[in-house]
Amino acid sequence: MAAAAAAAAGDEAWCRETVPRAMELVSPRLPQRDACALLAVSPWCHRALVANPKLWEWSLAWASSLEWPPRYCHLKIINLEFAQDIDDRHFVRLKEMGCTSLQELELLNINACQKVSDKGIETITSLCPNLRALSIYWIVGLTDLTIRHIVQNCKHIVDLNLSGCKNISDKGMQLVADNYEGLKKLNITRCIKLTDDGLQEVLQKCSSLESLNLYALSSFSDKVYKKIGSLTNLTFLDLCGAQNVTDDGLSCISRCVCLTYLNLSWCVRVTDVGVVAIAQGCRSLQLLSLFGIVGVTDVCLEALSKHCSRSLTTLDVNGCIGIKKRRRDDLIQLFPLLRCFKVHS
Repeated sequence: MAAAAAAAAGDEAWCRETVPRAMELVSPRLPQRDACALLAVSPWCHRALVANPKLWEWSLAWASSLEWPPRYCHLKIINLEFAQDIDDRHFVRLKEMGCTSLQELELLNINACQKVSDKGIETITSLCPNLRALSIYWIVGLTDLTIRHIVQNCKHIVDLNLSGCKNISDKGMQLVADNYEGLKKLNITRCIKLTDDGLQEVLQKCSSLESLNLYALSSFSDKVYKKIGSLTNLTFLDLCGAQNVTDDGLSCISRCVCLTYLNLSWCVRVTDVGVVAIAQGCRSLQLLSLFGIVGVTDVCLEALSKHCSRSLTTLDVNGCIGIKKRRRDDLIQLFPLLRCFKVHS
């Protein structure tokens, strides 16, 4: 068995290190079609593609050509995450060549493709009319014009990740609210230009939301958090750093009875009162972070143990100096299913 394990490790190292290097050396000497065909051989070949902008140009051109293999004519998912040399020109090239292979695309991930602008988003979304999930995390140059292009070109979006798009404003949120009433997942982490007005529009009109990520957004008032309580299908809520959320806000959020994930790290105005309300209302909680909240005590732990001990598997009370039963042994006695003790780092 040891020999088999060693052989497997050797194969893994060969795939991880040798294959990408071989592709880098060989692909410039191959015809375009043959070089691109190598990309489908293994995940390691694909990763070599991500690291080599020249190969991107070849593959995109190949995707648009008549030589595109039949098995790739019904693409559902494209992941270009951290392909930092991708820019608007690549998407424009696809459109100019009459690319039709993206008509059935459902998920597009271009996270951290910093060279893509509003124009690039307009072009690529125009090729993907049936897109359902779009992730444009940390493309900081994008503006509300991007949102306009998305809602005009993609009518079926249910999962939208705008995390880190710092220039998206309430105007963009209004467009989301007006066009995606069936939205299921929204991530607006660090979209620092948003105010109560923009988020309230989304909360009012996108009542089917199941996942809402408001990480590192401290400017919203408690009236917004109170409105979250109307999202009856909500299962995931991240409020890390929500410095204005109070016990009243959490009391309203406790009406989200389907909630399984709740991050309250650094919600410094929260006390036992709000956490007890959550415990009583959200009895399916699997993950809860109270990291850094000094206003909570063992009282909230007792309430959580009473109502959520059969579901909680992750609980972070690090930095909660008012809680005395913070030792792992103490927590496991209260929550027998607990397996993870740290969320925030």
